[in-house]
Amino acid sequence: CGGCVSKVTPFLNKQEGVESWEVDTSNPDKILTIESDGATEEDVKSTLQKVGFKAEPVD
Repeated sequence: CGGCVSKVTPFLNKQEGVESWEVDTSNPDKILTIESDGATEEDVKSTLQKVGFKAEPVD
């Protein structure tokens, strides 16, 4: 949802090592895609947990 995206935006924008990101809000699972320049999966998961969201890797 747009509110969810706006909630995570400031956190992902300041996340060190994240070059760009987007959320596919048309997908029922709300798929977050990140282009990383050093941020690890655990870094991103930790950031999202601080905002109240859960993230899982997708193959």
